Amino acid sequence: MNKRKLGNSGLEVSALGMGCMNVSFGTGPAKDKIYGISVIRSAVEKGITFFDTAEAYGPYVNEELVGEALAPFRKEVIIATKFGFKLDENGATIGVDSRPEHIRAVTEASLKRLKTDVIDLFYQHRVDPAVPIEDVAGTLKELIREGKIRYYGLSEANATTIRRAHTVHPVAAVQNQYSIWNREPEAEVLPVCEELGIGFVPWGPLGTGFLTGTIDPSAKFDPETDLRAVFPRFTPEAMKANMPVVEMLRSIAARKGAIPVQIALAWLLAQKPWIVPIPGMDKLEYIDDNVQSVDIQLTAEDLQEIDSELSKINIQGARLNEGLLSMSEDMSEG
Repeated sequence: MNKRKLGNSGLEVSALGMGCMNVSFGTGPAKDKIYGISVIRSAVEKGITFFDTAEAYGPYVNEELVGEALAPFRKEVIIATKFGFKLDENGATIGVDSRPEHIRAVTEASLKRLKTDVIDLFYQHRVDPAVPIEDVAGTLKELIREGKIRYYGLSEANATTIRRAHTVHPVAAVQNQYSIWNREPEAEVLPVCEELGIGFVPWGPLGTGFLTGTIDPSAKFDPETDLRAVFPRFTPEAMKANMPVVEMLRSIAARKGAIPVQIALAWLLAQKPWIVPIPGMDKLEYIDDNVQSVDIQLTAEDLQEIDSELSKINIQGARLNEGLLSMSEDMSEG
């Protein structure tokens, strides 16, 4: 697979990464451990070298799974994980916590779960309004000097926060939600990443599954195991209203001999050479479909057509539920 560099950091990864969360948590029941390991190792065999996890996924079990699955390939892969949520004794998320002592505690715990002596890329999962971002970046700078982490990044951060962190120590990557139906980062976050030489890692590049074209507006999501059950964009009304986005992808895919998934990912890859999407892959059959997107070339005319068609569609529903949005910085300044 082609490689891409995450900005000026020197961190080189496969052009497409793997979001590992869904194997353990988030969009349905957790997969069997042996099957989950086989999915991750299959991704390695297909050329993927960039794997994304977090302590909050599960919680904890996804890091353990990723660590076990990638142990035989550790020198060949880049592992990204995250800190920053406050978890109670049962592992439930009850807020954010980026105090320096908490960052250090999570670092040590994640190293053990991942079965490694260094974290390649360590993201702040959500910005903590109670802790100046300069203090967070300063702690991560110390961890880099100590050899505990190699690079650090920010998730769901706005342009102002990115600039402030970058003045303390260069930010390697920003991971915000970005896809063909959620283009908020284009206003200010992507320009600041380009200006400062920071890589950009879109999470939810397939619209949390909607852009695959496999979700019907009548689909039901189990609130016990699927976060989409409370996402406003996944109400029956919103899904029905947003189906024109899928129809557009299907139309272009038919011309290209592809499927909607591949067009959605190819569109992201065409935006900037330092963008590396991390689609969730929790089934073996998803890996080939995703990997093939790297070879699809969208022309300037294709991209213009997509922009034109999207301008006619009024996307319905907020991208996240109110609780998660409140823990995400506004993508605009201020």
